Amino acid sequence: MENIVQVHPLTNNPTLLWNHIRRLQFFTDIYVPQHLWHVLQAPPSKNVLRFVCMSDTHSKHLQCNVPEGDVFIHAGDFTMEGERHEVFAFNDWLGTLKHKYKIVIAGNHEQSFDGRFSTGEVNNARQDLTNCSYLEDSGVTICGVKIFGSPWQPNHIGRRGFKLMRGKQCLDKWNLIPADTDVLITHGPPLGHGDLTNFGQRAGCVELLRTVQVRVRPKSHIFGHIHEGYGASFDGQTLFVNASICDGSYRPSNPAFVFDVPISPGFKK
Repeated sequence: MENIVQVHPLTNNPTLLWNHIRRLQFFTDIYVPQHLWHVLQAPPSKNVLRFVCMSDTHSKHLQCNVPEGDVFIHAGDFTMEGERHEVFAFNDWLGTLKHKYKIVIAGNHEQSFDGRFSTGEVNNARQDLTNCSYLEDSGVTICGVKIFGSPWQPNHIGRRGFKLMRGKQCLDKWNLIPADTDVLITHGPPLGHGDLTNFGQRAGCVELLRTVQVRVRPKSHIFGHIHEGYGASFDGQTLFVNASICDGSYRPSNPAFVFDVPISPGFKK
């Protein structure tokens, strides 16, 4: 019963909550040299999948340098307003990438993907992404590596797509994440990792943090949403990556993140 996650009493005050639990967290920041991280990587071996991760490009994908790899991941907010012409442009760009596998989730700016906003257009928007695997509370397995994607995030600022009330609404979505997930993709961050805003407030979800640390324990957790939270950290089990490309001024100033995941025994690229 120890791995059952429940709603935290302080869920609606993430900044105060993080101050309470911070000293109990094993936490290591990972330094990433700006615009040099991917250059320093040796070619991947045949026994690993190389993941290339981006988020929050906001229709500025043509200004981005995309390193080579096996799996390209975009953790949402690939548009500014979720308009169909933006989705078409992003999909065309995806088609130019040489990665064998491309995985995309939506973010809060992709309102046209959220059936609560545009029930008549949501299927069209999803079907427009023909050059990738689109995940929404769903997963895919590549060379034995299990990947799951979820677009949801707790309500933070504004009324946009895939936002939920903190607490039970969010936890109900996190309970859909399989316990054997190796690589988790969410649009929003967990509490305490890549979630500190320019206003000094924490925007992450404690129920997501607990789901990752207690129940699922993936090798990697990729997200975005909080542009100023770009960076990586490690808690002894999971690599947390805020892969936001755009900074707080919506300038595409951050490089993509690259990391390797061992291929499961018995599988080949």
